Formats: sequence, structure tokens, C-alpha cells
Amino acid sequence: MQRGAPHRPGPGKEVPTATYRLQVHGGFTFDNASEQASYLDALGVSHAYLSPVLQPSPGSTHGYDVVNHDLVNEEAGGGTELARLSRTLSLYGLGVVVDVVPNHMTTPTPAWLNRQWWSVLRDGLGSEYAHWFDVDWAAEDDRVLVPVLGAPLGKVLADDELSAAHDGGVRGDEAVLRYYDHAFPLRPGTEHLPLEELVEAQHYLLCDWREGGERLNYRRFFDVTTLAAIRVEDEDVFDATHRLLLYLHRSGFVDGFRIDHPDGLADPGGYLARLAEATGDAWVVAEKILEGHEELADDWRCAGTTGYDTLLRVGGVFVDPAGKGPLTDLLTQVVGHPEELDDVVTQAKRQVVKEVQAAEVNRLMRLVACVLPWHDQDSLRRALEALLVAMDRYRAYLGVDEPASGDQVAVLNAAESRAIAAVAGPDQLSVSTIAQLARGGRLPEAQADTEDAQREFLVRFQQTCGPVMAKGIEDTAFYRYARLTSLNEVGGDPERVGISPEELHDFAARQLATWPTTMTTLSTHDTKRSEDVRARLAVVSELSAEWRTWLTAGRRLAAPHRGSRLDGATEYLLWQTAVGAWPISAERLQAYATKAIREAKRHTTWTDVDEAYEQDVQRFVTALVTQPALVAHCQAWVDRTAQASRVNILGQKLLQLVVPGVPDVYQGTELVDLSLVDPDNRRPVDYGARRDRLGRLDAGETPHDLNDEKLLVTSRALRLRHHHAQWFTGEQATYAPVPTTSDHALAVGRGDESGTQVVAVVTRLSEGLGDGWGDAHLALPEGEWHDLLTGRAVVSVEGRPGVRLGRVLADLPVALLVRHGTLGRDEIA
Repeated sequence: MQRGAPHRPGPGKEVPTATYRLQVHGGFTFDNASEQASYLDALGVSHAYLSPVLQPSPGSTHGYDVVNHDLVNEEAGGGTELARLSRTLSLYGLGVVVDVVPNHMTTPTPAWLNRQWWSVLRDGLGSEYAHWFDVDWAAEDDRVLVPVLGAPLGKVLADDELSAAHDGGVRGDEAVLRYYDHAFPLRPGTEHLPLEELVEAQHYLLCDWREGGERLNYRRFFDVTTLAAIRVEDEDVFDATHRLLLYLHRSGFVDGFRIDHPDGLADPGGYLARLAEATGDAWVVAEKILEGHEELADDWRCAGTTGYDTLLRVGGVFVDPAGKGPLTDLLTQVVGHPEELDDVVTQAKRQVVKEVQAAEVNRLMRLVACVLPWHDQDSLRRALEALLVAMDRYRAYLGVDEPASGDQVAVLNAAESRAIAAVAGPDQLSVSTIAQLARGGRLPEAQADTEDAQREFLVRFQQTCGPVMAKGIEDTAFYRYARLTSLNEVGGDPERVGISPEELHDFAARQLATWPTTMTTLSTHDTKRSEDVRARLAVVSELSAEWRTWLTAGRRLAAPHRGSRLDGATEYLLWQTAVGAWPISAERLQAYATKAIREAKRHTTWTDVDEAYEQDVQRFVTALVTQPALVAHCQAWVDRTAQASRVNILGQKLLQLVVPGVPDVYQGTELVDLSLVDPDNRRPVDYGARRDRLGRLDAGETPHDLNDEKLLVTSRALRLRHHHAQWFTGEQATYAPVPTTSDHALAVGRGDESGTQVVAVVTRLSEGLGDGWGDAHLALPEGEWHDLLTGRAVVSVEGRPGVRLGRVLADLPVALLVRHGTLGRDEIA
């Protein structure tokens, strides 16, 4: 493919017009999904987009903990129900997209559920699957560390908590070592040893779970010790872990794939190329988090990302840049001192590198010591930590024994400069040495015959950067920094308060030119808060003075319920969370608060709970949602901002559905959804209520509430895309800004080589509209237009300044105008 040319699936491959994400598990099976086929068809999507479908751990509600690549999730109905779902969807002309987890498998309880892992534990390096898992065998004398004990091994033995038995394995007849619910295979020939000797003789080393943070010798997903990374870069591992998925694709049951966490792989581009070869370049999107102005690698054989880059821009145009200064001042007042986001991020990443990712850093340092044994190891470690902290994106992409890309080398060079500035003088040379190792450059001082270790360091350093970014920023800093929490999102940039329409248009034009069938999204299973919570909170940027007054009064009301341990940053996060998700139960807000404060890692953590601090937080949360004065105060803010929230909720949804790419609708978000971070966003969806609402709208009823309005916007835009895909994802599809004379309106045009056929108009920053639109106009292309949302006819006459925005947006704050004569009778009804 020519550099810069549009990335598209191969000839004859399905390109969705829109997807609908479904979380499939034992409580919502493939047959349950089949029951929604007619509803998804009526809504207007082309594909059901399923969470991972392969066999996960028992009871899994998300599917990312795969134990068996040869089975379809049996709790969700297995292969029979998945095939039935595919056939049922096909009756309505719908297809299936599936989420794929290539980076890791789970180490389940009991361990025999994962036969590859079980084999490695039993047979060690002699296992036919030893090469599957990314294990540093030498670190523990050719054993795998298994950190599951509640105390040191000696104490566990002394307390008789370990026992040998012959009732384990798949058939229940294997010799095993038992520890409560855990069962581990015994190395053949060791069954009759005394217990202490038996434990020592295994190919695995049991230890206190607390030791895993520093000693773990297998690569894992982020900091989740029960998710062991696999070497999918090996051809036989790829083939074995993708055999069933590729069969489903070849058989027509699955049209495309979403790839989870590609940055964890040794060679993401190589993986995508292999998958493209195996599928004939099917529609595949990769969960790549792009930072700042980073762009997706041009040589990746996929359709694009999973949409966080679009989320950032679409949501950003509804945030008022004028709020930045006042909200910064308010944050300073609440937390008691100035906070710079860069400082918060740096501190969080340093903590993650030293504590959360200590095992990964230790593994890198073992390689460093192999290559540079005579150097000051303490200095090199400080340099390595500084370079990891200084990386400003999830990774660079440098291949082993491949020519280095100039732009990727530049990423490491920039990180090196930042790291040098951050360390003391004596360590600066060490930073340059580590950076040279990370670039794969020549090191004259390297120990002879360490080329393999140098190559491994190059790959493993890149694989470690992503967890440091994710855990340091999204899962730590974003829970600490609370200036405007709607900006604290996956792929987000809280430093940027507001994005101009011009920047959105430039981004959209680039997407159309390079990644025209990428996915777009506003909510996912990973977002920190739903699209509509963010839309509500964006209004705070428009009303910073009122917000300050309201917050001051609220804090005064809450004073009797504020314990001495509750810090200002956490309190401020909770105020914003409450009004964003209001009304919210104490149970939901308590669950969110517990997760937030433990992820923040300032006062309490998942592994070192500060009960006194958490009790103060729980007391405050309970008061916030149960004390009448505080409940009334929160409700007053929600009522005050209801109209502006409505504007944002409908506006960002319509924009997402019309900008370049393939939009995904996360389950349930066709109505107003006020979910918080998982597991809150995986609550059951009431599809019956959605069917009823859509049926009433289709029968001609006017919307009764904001839920109806959002469903109207979503369904009409999705149906338009479905009927006229050529205007949105076709090879001749166009995108163009449509000028308005008001900063409070944004309009975009879609069409094809024959001209603009669709104009979407949204209201933005509505609190600044004052008495209304006045004489503001929309430069609508000449002709007759039909608003799919209201049925209103709009005519633009040549020689006139356009049409009045007050007329176009008389009934709703958004409009979806389609050129007259391009729609069928059934589309107008």
C-alpha cells in the first residue's frame, strides 16, 4: 500500500456501517443476543460487536481471561449458540465482529482449566508449551514463580496448608498439590516425596502473593498476575490461538475483529500483517491508544483504531476553553496547593515504575546486567526508570534486526532528552546508554556474545512502556487530578480544555484520507465514565463561576460529614462524579469511590488498604446521596444544567455518527447512559424498554424525554448510514465543514463525488447563546433538504446568506438534513 493511501479492507470484505457492542457472558448468552437481532436491525446497525467469545475463566463477565482457544464460551452457550446467533443476525442482513485477546491467557483456579499452563507447571522447560509463555526461566532456576500463598512458603508448610492428592486435572485422577481452591500438577516422579521436598522439586515455585510484584518472572497483562502473556509472535502459537477464530471467519460466522491491547505484543505490526494474510485483509480494528498528535503507524494492516482518538475530538468541541483558568484556580483552592498535570503524571508514573511494574523493571535490569555487567547497576536502574517515565506514548515501534524508522527513533530520542533532564548529573550518561540499548543501537562497551540479550531488551522495553503509561496515567494520575474529570478519559488529555471546531475538521479530513473505515466511539467497556456523564460535566466548563459558587455551598453543607482523613482532591472527584451520574445509588457511588481511591494510590491501595481513610470516604459518599440537604443541592445543579446537558448529549452523539469512520454504539447507550467505570458499565440493559421506545418513535410519536431524543438521533443516523454507506465509508465519500455564522453551531457535510448529500448540525457551548440564535445562519448548500429528526423541510436558495439556525434548530438542538430526492419513501417516514 502506498504510504498515506486510504487503509481499507481487502476486496469483497465486509465493512460495517455501524456496530453495536454486546457484553456476552453467562448472564447474557449468545441466545440472549439472538433475541435482540430484530431490535439491532431496527436500530440501524450492520454488525453485532461481541466481547471475547473464546472460553474464559468460570464466571467471567468480560471474557478477557481466556483459558481455552479451542472452545467458544460454554457459559454463554458455546459454539452452537454462537452459530445460531450468526445465522439469526444474517436473517436480518446483520453480521458479527468479535473481540480478540492475543496478548495473554489467564492462570485460572484450578490451574488445569488452562491445559497449556498446566503442562508448563507440570513439565517445566520440557513442556511442549514452554515456549508459549513469556517466562524468564533463569530468574528462578528454571522454575515459574506462582505467587498465590497468603504467607511465606515456610509458614504455609508449617501450618499444614499444603497437601498432596490424586484427584486433580481434567479427569480428576492426576497427582496434585493443593492449597485451598488452588491445585497444581506434580512433576512426574515426585509424588512420593516428603511434602517439603515435594514442594521444592516442582517446576514452579509457590510464594507469598506479595512477592509477585517484584519477583514475578513471566510477562503479564499490566499488573494482573493472573493474566500470563503468551508469545503470539511465534507462528505455532499464533496458529493455535487463532485456529477457531479463523475458522469462524472462513465459515462466514464472523466478518471482522477487534484486537485487544496490540501494544503488549512483541511485534504489533507483524501480528496484524499475519492476521491480514490469514483473513484476506478482513475489517480489523486495533485498540491502539494514540497520545497527543501521534498517528497510527502507516504500515499497520488494519482498518484503524477502536475510536478513542475520535472520542477526544468529538467530546472536546463541547468543552469551553474559557473555563480552563477559573477551573484551575478552583482546583488549587480545593486541594490546597497548585497542581500541574505534568507533575501529577510524572509522580504517578514514577510510583508505578517503582512499585506496580517492579517485576518488569527487574526483568529488564537482568538483561542490562547481562549486557553491561561492569557498569554501575544502580545508576543504570535509575536511568531505566527515568526513561520509562519519560516516554510520552504507549511505545515506540522498533523491530529486531530491522532498519529503524526515523520517526520511531525520534520518539526515543525525545524521551531520552526528558529523562536526562530529570536525573542527577552522574546518571545522565547512564540514560544515554539505556536509550541506546532501547534503540537497538551499537554499544561498544557491551559484553561479548550478548546480542540475544540486547535484542530481547529492545522488544521488552517497548512492551513495558504501555503498562507504565496505562497504569501511571489512566489508572493513577486520572484519579488524582480533578480539574475537570470529563477530560480524564482513555486516550484523553486533561491539559487541553476544549478543542476547536477547526481542529475537529482537520482531524476528520485526515481520517477520511487515511483511515476511512476506522472505528469511532464515545463509550466502551474501558471508558472511565460514559459519554453522557462526560457530556454533563462538560457544562461545568461553561459555568465555571456558578460551579464555584455551587461547590462552595455544597462543601459547606457537607462539612459535618467530612472526616479528617478525606482529602480535597478525592472530595472534588466525588462531587463531579455525583452530579455527572445523578441520580446515583449509594451502592454504585461507594463502589466507584473505592475503586477510584485505590487506583489513585495516594492514601490506600488494593494491596495495602487504609481502613480509616476509606471509612471517611464512605461516610462522605453516604451523606452525599442520602442527606436531604445534599441531595437537594446535587439535584439543583442537575436541574440548572439540564438544557445544556441535553445539547451536549445529543450533539456529541450525532457528531460521532456522522464523522469519518464506523461508529460503535456501546450496549444501552442509544438511551441516556450515566454509567461509571467498570464494572458499573456492564450492568444489564433493558432491551424491552428500548424496543418499545423505538416502536413509538417509528409510529410517529414525538419524543417524550431526552431518552427518546437520543434514541431518535441514534436510530435515524444509523439507518441513514446503513442505507447510504457510500456517503460515509464509500471510496468516494466526502467530508466538509459547513460554515455557520455562530460559534455555538457546528455543521458537517457528508456525501460523494456528486456533492454534499447530508448536513449534520449541532449546538455547542449553549450557555453562551443568550436569547437565542438571532440572525445566525447556516451556509446550507443550495437545494431542498429534509430533517430526518423532525420531518421539517428546509430550503436553501442561491444568492441568499443561507438558512437561519433558529429555523433549523427550532425543535431540537441538532438537525440531520438530507438532500431532497435522495431518500426512499421508507426513509422519510
